[in-house]
Amino acid sequence: MQVIIHAGAAFTDEGHILSSLVANRQMLAEMNTAPMSLRMSRQFVKIMSDALIQGTSIDETRDSLAPLFPQDVNLERVVLSSDKFFGPRRTALQHGQIYPFAGRRTAFTETLLEGAQLELFVGLVNPGLFIPKTLMSIHEDHRRDILASTDLSCLSWVSMIEDLRELAPQFKLTVWENENLPLIWGDIVRAMTGLPSETPLPDEYSFLTSLLTDAGQRQVQEILGRRTPLDIQGQREELAQVLEDQARPEQVEEELDLPGWNTDIFDAFTELYAQDVAAIRTMSDIRVL
Repeated sequence: MQVIIHAGAAFTDEGHILSSLVANRQMLAEMNTAPMSLRMSRQFVKIMSDALIQGTSIDETRDSLAPLFPQDVNLERVVLSSDKFFGPRRTALQHGQIYPFAGRRTAFTETLLEGAQLELFVGLVNPGLFIPKTLMSIHEDHRRDILASTDLSCLSWVSMIEDLRELAPQFKLTVWENENLPLIWGDIVRAMTGLPSETPLPDEYSFLTSLLTDAGQRQVQEILGRRTPLDIQGQREELAQVLEDQARPEQVEEELDLPGWNTDIFDAFTELYAQDVAAIRTMSDIRVL
């Protein structure tokens, strides 16, 4: 069996990918693929996390996980989604790293699911947004401890990716920039589920249109409705231009509430983020959508 894990990160798709998987459940069933519900996905992560912390035996943990998987002998692929897979938000910025326990938790999952074909999907996001949103979402005591012990300027995604490659080599790794999610949502879902690349999804651009003005939504429908469409790259470029020109500010602009977090800091992290993504793209064993 193939087990596909969508591990977030936090503040990326906000549940849109899992919603799309559930909405397309019938089509996926024809491919012998099943999405695990949000409740079951959370239970999977809780059992895995508790076992790792408490030292529960592998056999006992596997027994606890077994009921979470659909009992269908024809099933070939299960997809689960949880932005807590790498750890709770209070642990996401520690030890000079983003998600410092991601490698260890993924490696433990690799042991628990021995014999399965494993894939890990991760949406990356600009640390200039991820860091302040994470800090403001956790308890003040945890936030104070992190600010006192962690050099935020050193945080990047590359260290996490390197840990995943080193500690959990059996996982095939796919990443993308969350900023591109409205345009590549369909590609992500198809990659997760094994659907052929040309398979249309009814809701493929619903997230994109939800971000747009009425005029922008009409432009998207015009682009998608052409009898002779552009090649996929040309179409994406047109859609990206519509998103840039017609996005509703309240849908795409982020409030950075962390005291002292200003535009200069955000711009510096944006530059570092671009360097991180460029470095990750050079890693031959990682798929970047």
